[in-house]
Amino acid sequence: MIKKGIRRQIVMHYFIVVFSTLLLAEVIFLLAIRSYYYDSIYSHITNHVKQVEDYQKFSTTMNDGKDDLGSLLTVYKLSFTEMQILNVQGDVLINSSEFQPDESLKTSDISQAQSGNIGRWVGRQPNTGENVMAVSKMEQNNGQDAYIVRYVTSLERVNDKLFNVTMIATAVAAAVLALVLAFSLGLANSIVKPLNTITAVSAQMARGKFNIRIKGNYKYELGELASTLNYMAQEIIRSNQVKDDFISSISHELRTPLTSIKGWSETINSGGYDPEETKIGMEIITKETERLIGLVEEILDFSKLQQNEMKVSFARVDLKELLQEIMLNLWTKAEKRSIELRIDSVDKPIVEGDANRLKQVFLNLVDNAIKFSHENSAIDLIVTFEGNNVVVQVHDTGIGISEDHLVKVKDRFFQVDPLNGGTGLGLAISQQLVELHHGILLIQSELGVGTTIVVRLPRLLEDASPADAMELPKLPGASS
Repeated sequence: MIKKGIRRQIVMHYFIVVFSTLLLAEVIFLLAIRSYYYDSIYSHITNHVKQVEDYQKFSTTMNDGKDDLGSLLTVYKLSFTEMQILNVQGDVLINSSEFQPDESLKTSDISQAQSGNIGRWVGRQPNTGENVMAVSKMEQNNGQDAYIVRYVTSLERVNDKLFNVTMIATAVAAAVLALVLAFSLGLANSIVKPLNTITAVSAQMARGKFNIRIKGNYKYELGELASTLNYMAQEIIRSNQVKDDFISSISHELRTPLTSIKGWSETINSGGYDPEETKIGMEIITKETERLIGLVEEILDFSKLQQNEMKVSFARVDLKELLQEIMLNLWTKAEKRSIELRIDSVDKPIVEGDANRLKQVFLNLVDNAIKFSHENSAIDLIVTFEGNNVVVQVHDTGIGISEDHLVKVKDRFFQVDPLNGGTGLGLAISQQLVELHHGILLIQSELGVGTTIVVRLPRLLEDASPADAMELPKLPGASS
C-alpha cells in the first residue's frame, strides 16, 4: 500500500480517471456489441418472417388447414430456430419442435403481433430457463387476421461469444490499468523524489547550513523551486556577510569618535592645559559627538523606513534654493580637496515634498560625490524640466563604480569601499526617501570615468495646489 502523500495522490488520481474512462468505454462497447448481435438475429428473422406473406396456399381452419400449415413449417423453417404457428388468441397450432405448449403464450411479442406489429421478446423459456429471442408477426388471409408466425431462437451461443468478448475486453482493460499504474508510479516518483531532496536540503538550510545546495538538473517548476532555494541561500550568505561587515564597520565608526571624546575628556579633566588647547579639545568633542549623532540618526531613519514609520511633511520646495543651501553646507569640505561645486538650474524647479528629507537626500548624494572625487575636480548639480517632472543630476568625474558593484550599490549596508567609513545605508535611505516623494533615483556610472546620479520628482506647477501635486501619477519604476 502506498503511504499517504503526493505519490499516492498522483497514482490514485491517474488510476481513478483511467479506470472510470475504461469502465465507461467498456460498458458502451459491450452494449454496442450485444445490440449488434441481437439486432442482427432480429433482422435475419424479420426478413424471413416477411417471406411468409407470400404464402397464400393454405387454409386457416384448425381441421382442414393442418396440412398447409405443415408445409409452411417445412418451407420457412430456420436452422437452430423453432418455428411456431399460433392462432390469433396465442394458442400454438403447430410448431417445428416436438414440444407442444399446454397453454396460450402470453409473451410481449405475441401482444405486439396481435396489434399489427412485428413483435420482439428476449427472455428465458419458462420450462427450460434457456435465454431466447422470439419474433412474431400476424399474417392475414383475404384481409382478415389468420394466424401468427413465431420464430424462437436460442441466445446461448451468442451470449457465450459476448461473454468471451467481455473477458477479452476486461483483460485488455486490466493490462491498460497495470500500465497506467506503472506509469503513474514513475511519474509520481519523478516528482516526489526531487521534492524529498529539496525538502531535505531546505531542512538543513533552516538549521543554518546555507553553504549546502540542491543538486540535480530538475526541469520546469521543480527546477525553478530548486534554483530559487539555492539563490535564497546565496542571498542569505551575502546578507549575513553584509551584516557582519556592517557590524564591523559601524563598530569602527563608533569606536573612533568615542575614543577621541574619551581621550580629550580625560585630558581636559586632568587640567593643566591652556584655554586654547581646551577650546580645541571641546571642538573635537563636539564634532565627534555630532558625528555619532549622525550615525545613530542614519540607523534610526533606516529602521523607520523599513517599518514604514517614516513621517514626511509635504510643502512647497524650491530645489534650486535647496541645492544652493547644500553647496554652502559642503563648501568647506569640498574646498579642502580643491573640488569645485557648480550648479546649473532652470528657474523655479518647484516640487511638493518634505524639505528636510529632500535635503537629507541631496546632502548624501553630494557628500558621496565629494568623497569619491579626485582632487582639483568639479561636481555639477544640474536641474532641468522633463515633462511634468523635475530632474536633478549630481555629476562627478571621480573613481566611478564597477558594473558588479553598480547593481548592489543601493542595497542596505553595502559599501563600495569599506575603508572610506560610513554605514552603507546612505543610498538605501536616499532611494526610499525619493520613492516616498513619488520619484525615482537612478545611478549611471563607469569605473574610472565618473558617476551621475539622477533624481526625478513630480513637478508642482504654478497653478497646482498641494493636493493636486500629491495626486500626480507615479513615474515608471517608482514605488510608494
